[in-house]
Amino acid sequence: MRLMIAGGGGFRVPLVYRALCTGPFAGLVSELVLFDVDAQRLQAIQAVLRDMPTGTGSGPAVVACSDLGQALTGTDVVFAAIRPGGTAGRIADERVALELGLLGQETTGAGGISYALRSIPRMLELARAMRRYCPDAWLINFTNPAGMVTEALVPVLGSRVIGICDSAGGLAQRAARAAGFPLEEGNLDGVGYYGLNHLGWLYRLAPGGEDLLPGLLADPAALESMEEGRLFGQHTLEKLGCLPNEYLYYYYRTSQATQAIRGQRQTRGASIHQQQHSLYPDLVRAADAYALWDAARRSREEGYLAEARTHGEQRDESDLAGGGYERVALAVMRALSVGSVGSVGGTTQLILNVPNAPVLPAESLHPAEVAVPGLPPDAVVEVPSQVTPDGAVAVAQERPPGPFLTLMQHVKEVERLTIRAVRDHDREAAVQAFAVHPLVGSEPLGRQLLAGYEEAFPGLTGLWGSVPGRD
Repeated sequence: MRLMIAGGGGFRVPLVYRALCTGPFAGLVSELVLFDVDAQRLQAIQAVLRDMPTGTGSGPAVVACSDLGQALTGTDVVFAAIRPGGTAGRIADERVALELGLLGQETTGAGGISYALRSIPRMLELARAMRRYCPDAWLINFTNPAGMVTEALVPVLGSRVIGICDSAGGLAQRAARAAGFPLEEGNLDGVGYYGLNHLGWLYRLAPGGEDLLPGLLADPAALESMEEGRLFGQHTLEKLGCLPNEYLYYYYRTSQATQAIRGQRQTRGASIHQQQHSLYPDLVRAADAYALWDAARRSREEGYLAEARTHGEQRDESDLAGGGYERVALAVMRALSVGSVGSVGGTTQLILNVPNAPVLPAESLHPAEVAVPGLPPDAVVEVPSQVTPDGAVAVAQERPPGPFLTLMQHVKEVERLTIRAVRDHDREAAVQAFAVHPLVGSEPLGRQLLAGYEEAFPGLTGLWGSVPGRD
C-alpha cells in the first residue's frame, strides 16, 4: 500500500513512521510519500526517520516529494495534516482574539474560525487533486478544525473522506481504565459519545453490559486518576452526568482559561513556534536527529492544555509517551484495506468525524435516521463509527440533553457559516461566523475579529474578491 502524507514535514510525522515500523501496523505500508511545500522541513523529518531506532522492525520506503501530482499518483491513502500559515499563523490565531479580550485558542472559538478560513481552501485543492490523480484513494483528515474541514470536503470526496482526532477516543480509553474495565482495541461496544470535533460528551460506558459511568462519576479517587476528572472536578461532572471532552474546558471555564492564557509568558502557539523555528535547522545538522526531535516532542506534550493546570499538575506519563492521532489514522487505514480488525462483527470501531447519516442502529436504541438526533443528516459529527473496507458509518446515539444539543447546534451553525464563507467567497458569512460563536456573541466583535485576521493574513482578502471599503 502507498500512503501519502500531505504536510509530510510536520512535527508529528515521525510518530506515523514509528507505528509503521513496529507493532500491529508494521508491514501495512510499502511506500510512504512525504509531501510538503517546505523543503527544509522535509529534509529535517527525513533526518529524524533516518536516525529513528526501530528495533527488529523495518519500515516502509520513504520518498520526499514537493510535486502534488507526483505525490498523489498511485496513492491508496492520504493522511492530511497541514497548517497554512505555519506556526507563526497559530500565534496570530491566538493573539487577535486575546487582544479583544476573547479566548485565544487555535481550534476553539475565534482562532478556530481563522484557522478554518485558511485550511479549508487548501484542503479543497488537495481533494480536487485527489479526484484527478487518485480518485479511488481515501483521505484521512487530521487538518484542524478537523470536523469542519471534513464537512467542507464531503461534497468533493463523498464517503472517501474521514475526519479523525485522538481526543474523544482517548477520553473513552482513560475513562474505561479509571473504571477498571479497559477497552479492547477497535471495540467501542457499549460506549456512548456524541458531539462535534472538540465538543463532545462521553455519556455511557458499558463495555461489559453494565454502565460503569455513574460509579466512576461518584468516585473521587478514580476521577482524580484521569485528565478530565482533574480538569472539571467531581462536582461539575456529577452535575453534568457525563464526561466532557477536554476542549469543553474552554466553554465551561472560559474566563479562567482566558485569564490563564493571558497570564502566561507566551501563548502556546508562540512557544511551539519558538521551539520549531530553531529545531528544524538543528535536526538537519544533528548527529542524532531522532533523539533531538523526541526531546522536543516530550516538551511539547508537557505543555498541552497548560492553561487548565494552574496548580502545577503534571500530565499522565501515558499521555507524554506520544501516539494518538497516528494510531487512530492507521487503525482506520487498516480497516479500510483489510477489515476484521476489531472484535465486533468483523469491523473496527473508533470515534470519528463522519456525516450524521447514514447510520447504524445501536443495540440499545431503536433504528434511527441520524446518529445524533437534533442535527442535520449531512452535518459531520464526532461519534462512535464502524469502519470496514466500504468506509466509516456512524453508530446511532441517544438524543443529547437540551443544553448539550443547543451548544452543538450553535457551533454547527458557526461551522456552516465558515464553510459558506469559503465556498461562496462570502465575507459577510465569515463576519457572522465570528459574531454568532458562543465564545464571541457580538456582531461588532465579529467584524473586529475578521478585520484583525485579515490584517494578520492578507491572503484572506483574496477569498472575498472586491470588498466595499477595502479596495
